[in-house]
Amino acid sequence: MRRIGVRSCLAAFVLVGCAGAPPPPDWQLNAQSALAAFERHYLAGDTRLADLEFARAKSEIARTGRGDLLARAELVRCAARVASLEIDDCPGFERWRADAGPQELAYAEYLAGRHERAAGEDPLARLVAAGVQFRSGQSTPAAIAAAVDIASAQGWRRPLLAWLGVQAKRAEAAGDADAARRVKRRIELLSGPEVDRARAQ
Repeated sequence: MRRIGVRSCLAAFVLVGCAGAPPPPDWQLNAQSALAAFERHYLAGDTRLADLEFARAKSEIARTGRGDLLARAELVRCAARVASLEIDDCPGFERWRADAGPQELAYAEYLAGRHERAAGEDPLARLVAAGVQFRSGQSTPAAIAAAVDIASAQGWRRPLLAWLGVQAKRAEAAGDADAARRVKRRIELLSGPEVDRARAQ
C-alpha cells in the first residue's frame, strides 16, 4: 500500500489474496463492512447510524490489539469529515498517532493541509481534496462548484449541504442575489420534509 486514501483505508482491512489464499479473518470482513456502512450513513447525513457503524468497526479492530489499524480507521472518519467541511484536528487519530506508520502520518498531514498529494479520480477522494483546499484557504469559486457537483451526483446530502452553504455565503458577499436565491432553494430542498420522509422509509 503505497498511498493511503479513503478507499484504500477501507480496502486495507480486507487482505484478499490470489486464488487459493485463505479467507480473511472475520474481524477484517466485519471492520470493512462497518467502515463502508459508516461512510455511507455519514455522507447521507445520518449521524446516529454512522456513529453506530464506526463504533462497530473500532470494536472489531480492537480485537487485534493494533493501534495502527485504529489510527487508520480514524483517518477514514477524518477524511469523511473534511469532505463535509467539518474541520477539526482529528482527535480520534491523535489518540493513536504514536502507533501510526509513516503512510498514516503522511495522510494525516495531508488532511490537515500540511502535505500535498494527488487526489485521484474517486469522487470521495476528490471531495476530500476540495475540503483540504478549503481548509487551506485556497478554494476558488470553480473548485467550490466542482465540489457541489460531486456531492450532488453521488447523492451525498451532508457534504452537499456544507458546500452549498459556502456557495450561498460567497454569492451574498459578492452581492449576487439571484445566485444566492438559487443556492438557497437547493438547500431548502435538501432540508425539507420530503427528504426526511424518504430517509425514514
